[in-house]
This record gives sequence, C-alpha cells and structure tokens, in this order.
Amino acid sequence: MSTDLPSSDQAAVAVSIVVPVRNEADNVAPLIAEITAALDGRWAYEIIYVNDGSTDSTAECLKALMKVHGNLRQLRHEKSSGQSAAVRSGVRAARGAIVATLDGDGQNNPAFLPDLISAVESGGGRIGLAAGQRVGRKDTGFKKMQSRIANAVRNGILRDGTRDTGCGLKAFPREVFLSMPYFDGLHRFLPALVRREGFGIAYVDVIDRPRHSGVSNYGFFDRLWIGIMDLAGVWWLIRRKKSTPVATEVT
Repeated sequence: MSTDLPSSDQAAVAVSIVVPVRNEADNVAPLIAEITAALDGRWAYEIIYVNDGSTDSTAECLKALMKVHGNLRQLRHEKSSGQSAAVRSGVRAARGAIVATLDGDGQNNPAFLPDLISAVESGGGRIGLAAGQRVGRKDTGFKKMQSRIANAVRNGILRDGTRDTGCGLKAFPREVFLSMPYFDGLHRFLPALVRREGFGIAYVDVIDRPRHSGVSNYGFFDRLWIGIMDLAGVWWLIRRKKSTPVATEVT
C-alpha cells in the first residue's frame, strides 16, 4: 500500500481516526456514533476502520454505515494479521497529518480523543505521542494482573516512563509513526521508540469502561515468547541509537 497521498486529500483532512477491528459487528455503529459526537465541528476528520480478517458481519455493518457517514472508510485484511498490522495499514492509508487510534471493542471512550489530538497539536512539533493512561480498569482481575506484570517488566527494562502502553487511545503525527521500525507488537512499544527518536510524550488519563459486547481478540501475552523477543529487540534498538550529527554545508 502506497503512503503517498494527493495533496488535495491531505489538505481536506486534518485528523484520521484509525480503529482496528476483528469480529466486532455489534460494536461498530455505537462507537462510530460516539466518535462523531466527540469530533464533529472541531476538526476535518476521517474514520478508518481496519477490518482485520473478521468472519462475522463486521464488513457488512461498515458498508451500510459508509452510506450514512461520508468520512468513513474501510480497509480489509483477508486474514487476521494482528493489531499492530491493522494499525499500520490504517496509518499508511490515513490522509490526516495527525492520527489517533482507539480499540474497536468500545472500552476506549472516544470522548477523550480531543484531548489527545490537542496535545499533539499544541506540542509545536516536539510531541511525538499522546498516550492514554487508563484509570479504573474494567478488565478481569487476571487480565489486570497480566497488564501490571507486563508494564512493570517493560518499564524496568526500557525505562520508557509509561505506566500503561496497552491503552488503545493514542494520537501522534503520521510521519513520526511511519518513521518507526515496524514489527508485530509495535503499538505496545511506541513510547520507548518515540523517545528514542527524540520526541516528547504527553500523557492523558482516560476512564476505562466495560466492553459493549463480544470477546477480546487481541492480547499482549497471547504469544508470550514473541512478546519477550520484541522487548529484547526494542532494548537493542535503544542501546544502538546514535545521535544524528549536524551537517554543515561548506561553500
């Protein structure tokens, strides 16, 4: 998929909202209504749903809603490729200079999108990521325990200063995201990689809420050993980072 976009398209859209989904048919319409309520009249925006190999009626629901919402787009992976791949496909197709993401299960409240987008806008090019930090987690006790352990291990090794990288609510300049090295699980390590590139991070507390319907399709420790290898790889990238020399033209 090409990342080159016509200048007219870029000018027409300031913000792109990317929503990765897999088998979330019942959650599509309510979430789009909430995104619209949060952003209408504030930015010229588009909503990009990345249908990651859904086998339910997610695709049909989105097609019907596209007739109502002219700024709604659907990208489709023929087979499920994971959350990081879905986010990346959405960002590459985005027409906005700022991209915001949220999960498609309804647990992320779109009411917090304006705070995240504004944090990037007001950063004057210094903020590479606005990251939602969940308060009042609504997950099961086991899942919350998993997250606490994962966050503690990640922060202890990478020193990224972030208490919660699993929150889907994020905003960032499109070009900053596309400059990151891509790998499966990238979305979990964005704070460390953004800091590696010299950008600051803005944190926004967001209130978690229960899933509207369905079951979770993505999880960090679904493939434990791959997660551990990703952590080691990001640690290596940070250790190998060198400062970019300033080149002065000689005349």
